[in-house]
Amino acid sequence: MYLLQMKNISKNYGENRVLNNVSLSIEEGEIHGLVGENGAGKSTLMNILFGMPVIHSTGGYEGEMLVNNEPYKPASPEDAMLAGIGMVHQEFMLIPGFTITENIKLNRERTTPSFLSKIFGKRLEKLDMESMSKDAKAALKKLDMDIDEYLPVAGLPVGHMQFIEIAREIDKSKMKLLILDEPTAVLTESEASKFLEVIRKLAELGISVLFISHRLDEIKEVTDRITILRDGEVVKTVETKDIGINEIARLMVGRQIDFSQKEKNSRHISDEYILEIKNLRVNMPGEEVKGIDLNVRRGEILGIGGLAGQGKLGIANGIMGLYESSGKIVKDGKELPLNNPREILKSSIAFLSEDRRGVGLLLDDTIEFNIAFSSLEIHEEFLRKIGPFKLIDRKGIREHANKMVKDLDIRCTSPRQRVRSLSGGNQQKVCIARALTLEPDLLLVSEPTRGIDIGAKKLVLDTLVKLNREYGVTIVITSSELGELRQVADRIAIIYDGKVAGILPPDASDEHFGLLMAGKDIEKVVD
Repeated sequence: MYLLQMKNISKNYGENRVLNNVSLSIEEGEIHGLVGENGAGKSTLMNILFGMPVIHSTGGYEGEMLVNNEPYKPASPEDAMLAGIGMVHQEFMLIPGFTITENIKLNRERTTPSFLSKIFGKRLEKLDMESMSKDAKAALKKLDMDIDEYLPVAGLPVGHMQFIEIAREIDKSKMKLLILDEPTAVLTESEASKFLEVIRKLAELGISVLFISHRLDEIKEVTDRITILRDGEVVKTVETKDIGINEIARLMVGRQIDFSQKEKNSRHISDEYILEIKNLRVNMPGEEVKGIDLNVRRGEILGIGGLAGQGKLGIANGIMGLYESSGKIVKDGKELPLNNPREILKSSIAFLSEDRRGVGLLLDDTIEFNIAFSSLEIHEEFLRKIGPFKLIDRKGIREHANKMVKDLDIRCTSPRQRVRSLSGGNQQKVCIARALTLEPDLLLVSEPTRGIDIGAKKLVLDTLVKLNREYGVTIVITSSELGELRQVADRIAIIYDGKVAGILPPDASDEHFGLLMAGKDIEKVVD
């Protein structure tokens, strides 16, 4: 029996038709995969299903939906939740100033009578924090997440925030269908593996799961059926067992994708250090760095890996001065000031944050302004001098933005489109374009392919390799995906408990990488 049926769903944004007669059905207890490139229409389809305001404020949609064979037309997310539909969004929907417990129990708080409530009514009951914390802890435990439920959300790593989002949905009663929009994008491979087990448990309990992911191996591993979208239309719905990953990728992008590992060229990497990190300590909540010594050779791609919470993300954030840091950072033989982002950027270092919406983008500004902003602010580029005055060179900004849009395949209506309206993968490409516009000789990149589809992921990794090989940019790439690091890096440093556990070549054995990630001592293969 079908729990959900979506029939001939179509949606226009102005003259742009983003969905065209899309039909999708999900059975009770089924894990249904939804895949497609960024811009294929997945997020719009989910916004319709969840009754998001952006759909109704832009003219609604065409088609019909049924839940348990009853007409379903949500006017708001509250209607969706009342129908037993929950959603974990690709971008976080947490309140930073609230604790983990308060976020998990938001709008479902437990209360106890107070003296005032007996006189003035239920609204003056007091929060039963003990009971709510028990619920929160139980939900977190299902995700094997050992964290203090009274911690504030502000400042936590993005991986932790994703688990909290998921825990909030798991905590809800009468859940029939759970929509997961890129839930594992910020998780390490081991965390993602554990999470897939949680999805299976939910299905066994009769909860249907609509699983959206760009990690096709996960889609293949955990789903029962898959629906493939391309350019706003359904290409195919198929039993998972009847299709392979390569065929899924081909149907998604309309072309064959090369999964092979990049061949290493015979270029010479200098023994000279472009960056020397000495006893770096970074007070980043959940990703604390506890005294790292690490040297980066000029011209190399250095990978930084490790499990979530071990400190790998804190390194680049600390160098950039986004969290309080101590120690010593030397670039090109000159010591850099700590806790001073502007001076770091002036030192020909660019940074691509793992948190594209919180740190990387000006969401309500245009694509072209986002691309040019850092260069405009730091290097005073894209300015025209007229006498004593400096005016913004809008023509130059647009020409540069048009080139970046073409080079990085940023899918948009024009460079004047606001970044907030772009899909997650295209937002990430704008972040990359802004970093490249600074023309750095050292690029720090954190989780560059988080939430990006398979075609765009290859483009991003190819772009990083091209910057390194052809333009001599030294790159430090931090990623939760070891396979990604092994594909592009010359050396890979594994971080454990806030320190460097060891440095390995990309072709080292899985066993060696696993030992370092678990904090076990092995001989450092590369100094």
